[in-house]
Amino acid sequence: QLCQRRPLSICVDVSFEVDSFASPAKIIIFTSNNQKHTYTTIMADNRKEVERAELHRTIWAIADDLRGSVDGWDFKSYILGMLFYRYISENITAYINKGEWETGNKSFNYADLDDATAEGARDEMVGVKGFFILPSQLFENVCKVCDTDPNLNMTLEGIFTSIENSAKGTESEDDFKGLFADLDVNSNKLGATVIKRNEKLVKLLRGVQSMKLGDYQNNTIDAFGDAYEYLMGMYASNAGKSGGEYYTPQEVSELLTKLATVGKTQINKVYDPACGSGSLLLKAAKILGKDNVRQGFFGQEINLTTYNLCRINMFLHDIDYDKFDIACEDTLLSPQHWDDEPFEVIVSNPPYSIKWKGDDDITLINDPRFAPAGVLAPKSKADLAFIMHSLAWLSTNGTAAIVCFPGVMYRGGAEKKIRQYLIDNNYVDCIIQLPDNLFFGTSIATCIMVLKKAKKDNCTLFIDATKECIKITNSNKLTEENIQNILDTFTERKDKDYVSKLVSNETIAEGDYNLSVSTYIEQEDKREKVDIVKLNAELKEIVEKENRLRAEIDQIIAELE
Repeated sequence: QLCQRRPLSICVDVSFEVDSFASPAKIIIFTSNNQKHTYTTIMADNRKEVERAELHRTIWAIADDLRGSVDGWDFKSYILGMLFYRYISENITAYINKGEWETGNKSFNYADLDDATAEGARDEMVGVKGFFILPSQLFENVCKVCDTDPNLNMTLEGIFTSIENSAKGTESEDDFKGLFADLDVNSNKLGATVIKRNEKLVKLLRGVQSMKLGDYQNNTIDAFGDAYEYLMGMYASNAGKSGGEYYTPQEVSELLTKLATVGKTQINKVYDPACGSGSLLLKAAKILGKDNVRQGFFGQEINLTTYNLCRINMFLHDIDYDKFDIACEDTLLSPQHWDDEPFEVIVSNPPYSIKWKGDDDITLINDPRFAPAGVLAPKSKADLAFIMHSLAWLSTNGTAAIVCFPGVMYRGGAEKKIRQYLIDNNYVDCIIQLPDNLFFGTSIATCIMVLKKAKKDNCTLFIDATKECIKITNSNKLTEENIQNILDTFTERKDKDYVSKLVSNETIAEGDYNLSVSTYIEQEDKREKVDIVKLNAELKEIVEKENRLRAEIDQIIAELE
């Protein structure tokens, strides 16, 4: 990279600050005037940080270029859709090329093939990849002619339709249906006329083309995934407003997933009943390895746009169509995984205190998910309905880690009765109080409830993790050290002054089933301790000195007069 950025013919004296990178390596460069220069550069793992920063700058530049025509949330959908288009184009090209190269045809390139010849591979590719793209429809070939295509919007619309249609009538149909729905190339948001829309589409194509996503066989998935997560972070402040999306910061996702997978190296499958963009599901793939999630990744999402983004996110992280099942329905009223075996890991950050039908629908009290508690969550606060749903979907040896609004831990009425059911049946394993300002768009200090159906004791662990964070501008963030500290406390399951308390369920019952962490963990008193006797002696001495000083001043004034 140093060679690329500085012409060596004039590279006489160059220095780079790399103090922020660990494990630096040295390189030696001889310039054209035969001077020797030794540089400290970045090791392979840390070079990703530089590449990631360059990727983020490119995304920001595209956003800046389209500013004023496409607002933030819509821009996110456009660029993610175009990223997805590029990804699946490169994915299928790399797969076909590899097969040909292995037979000795080293000069073969699928992108150079004519469409008629390529048609012969359609059935095989749909069976393996779940979709098919003709060479002329590939991202790279469209980019070659996009500047001179007066009907670029129609060309792209036809390609997107063709990709979706390639999966029709196959096992992958549901996974590809509507994936490009939010990439509306004919929208007035892009421009009032076809010419203006095409100008924006060219900029979008060129911007995505310029992203340094690496070779497909070498870290492409990481780059695509990071671009996705960066975009989510850029526009997370709009989440729940214009987009209806609930964004979980990466470090919170990591904590939830690690809590739910403690002691596990393999699981049958992972589930999120309010999966949003799928980030929590994908953390299991990252932490355990996707091949160690044997039956795949399952989720449900009510928002159509976010549902599409979730499916795209699965593909971007190289999760094949037969390894995920994401449904678009109301989880509480129309759950889509009744017939699946229970889930070994459930992770979720459901929407806080949203309204639902509750007891307005008399059939819900007989729903096997909610009936055991004998009461439904309040109509104005569905939080514990999500908890009961997750518990019903959890396997006997499973763990669920769910972010909760703090009010559900202490409010009375129906919510208290549901807490009573959870405690009396020994389902609550741990309650963790998180720091405030962790989530985008809210300063609320949320909690995590960990559920298990097969506990070794009749106690609930309470953890005060409010100090486990660092300050980043106006927000707080969990570091790797913070996450590990919480996990260590969780696994040790012991009393620790001001941090954790293992409380018997009998004691919780006596406390009216209050599950607030502050009820059981005393706050450390860091106020300075004052020795009253010593302080009084010091004050007495100060008063005496003051009196002597006044007397001396009075004497001086008298002498002057």
